[in-house]
Amino acid sequence: MASFGATMPKPALNPQRPLPAPGAAETEKGVAMPGNVPPVADEREGLLAFLAQQRDVIRIAAYGLTDEQARATPAASALSVGGLIKHVAITERGWIDTVLQRPGDGAEADYVSGFQLGPDETLAGALARYDDVATETEVVIADIPDLGQAVPVPRGVPWFPDDAWSVRWVLLHLIEETARHAGHADLVREAIDGATAFPLMAAAEGWPATPWMQPWEPTPS
Repeated sequence: MASFGATMPKPALNPQRPLPAPGAAETEKGVAMPGNVPPVADEREGLLAFLAQQRDVIRIAAYGLTDEQARATPAASALSVGGLIKHVAITERGWIDTVLQRPGDGAEADYVSGFQLGPDETLAGALARYDDVATETEVVIADIPDLGQAVPVPRGVPWFPDDAWSVRWVLLHLIEETARHAGHADLVREAIDGATAFPLMAAAEGWPATPWMQPWEPTPS
């Protein structure tokens, strides 16, 4: 999947993280396959790359949404795209807090509101926080030489094991958690305006239109 680092002139309905220019699918390792993680050199790079890909996938589910749409709960569940992005950011930071054995900011304490993009919150703000969380995760993991390093298990949680996790396990769990909620976000987004994952990805990453793939475009108001 292409990086989100450069600005593309694709109109969006709300300010979001800059997206790449059309055709900007090149990486230092060569040409990336759209929607796939580029080849990786080792375990650490692979774990971080697959986690980054799932972050991008859930972000793409929000592409082109207004704040009101990001708060919408159009399906049978109470899930919203903006709330899911808020939740995965809180969850990832909570796990990094656990790895570092530092006190959390308390955001994970209110489970229900952690799944909701509040009336005083914006989609752009939720995405910016997720970027900050992702950056910290990359820095923290880079400073841990051994992915087998023990991560102590908080006591008093009946579904937690008695023995320690590892940093490796935490990264695998974050990939699992983020991928699950990216799938939820895909379904919620489709219920909002009919947009599905690959046309959204094509629009976000600037893929050219082809007979088999038409990039998503906002419905004229």
